[in-house]
Amino acid sequence: MSLSRILLILALMFGASKALPQEDIVLSMSHDQVSITTNFNGSQIIIFGAVKREIAIPDNPLHVLVTVSGPKQPVQVRRKAKKFGIWINTDTVEVDEAPSFYAVATTGPWSDAISDIEDLRYKISIPRAIRSVGAPQTVSDSQNFTDALIRINKNNGLYALLPNSVTLKDSTLFHTAIDLPANLVEGDYETRVFLTRDQKVISEYDTMIDVRKVGLERFLYNLSRQTPLIYALLSLVVAGFCGWAASAIFQIIRAR
Repeated sequence: MSLSRILLILALMFGASKALPQEDIVLSMSHDQVSITTNFNGSQIIIFGAVKREIAIPDNPLHVLVTVSGPKQPVQVRRKAKKFGIWINTDTVEVDEAPSFYAVATTGPWSDAISDIEDLRYKISIPRAIRSVGAPQTVSDSQNFTDALIRINKNNGLYALLPNSVTLKDSTLFHTAIDLPANLVEGDYETRVFLTRDQKVISEYDTMIDVRKVGLERFLYNLSRQTPLIYALLSLVVAGFCGWAASAIFQIIRAR
């Protein structure tokens, strides 16, 4: 083997070893499955872990960022305006991809944890997690529609930025709690954890939380998707029975 080839192999080996993270993430969760039942009113996921190192703890501060993202889907955002005395839809923008749920938890203030460039690269913040690449030419302020989507979902408890909510001990052990609301969409919820120093990402870990309907919720969901006609007829029967039962009870009460 020639000397130049040996040097090339050594250079590749050295480059690969340099690319390995010197601070890695070991992660666990209180549970990685959420079951949506008829009386489901939300859940809480405890995310905890540790930083595995092959070096001494650096002097510059370590930050931990945790994101939980629900299934992504296109969303239509409409703007209403009052014309001729009534409110009507005037403009519509379709957001290409928006998570049905999104929460970001950090160890400190957002501006201390990560730079804008790193946020753009890894798409960690709420605005970066939403993809909206096109809008009608008649709409000149499409960003306002994305801002409105974020505001509405925050008000509904579906989007949340949680600074200072990740507890980090001795720059090694960390934990946080993410509240999942009752109005969850079924699917895989991507969970990502980032370590940052000097506002730069130095390590990343991702896993999934499985959110599924079970029991009667699962039966009705499958029935509505697989046999919508039967589901509609069953709904009419149940509604008619409830109406008859309410009328019968009212007649009994009046007779007394």
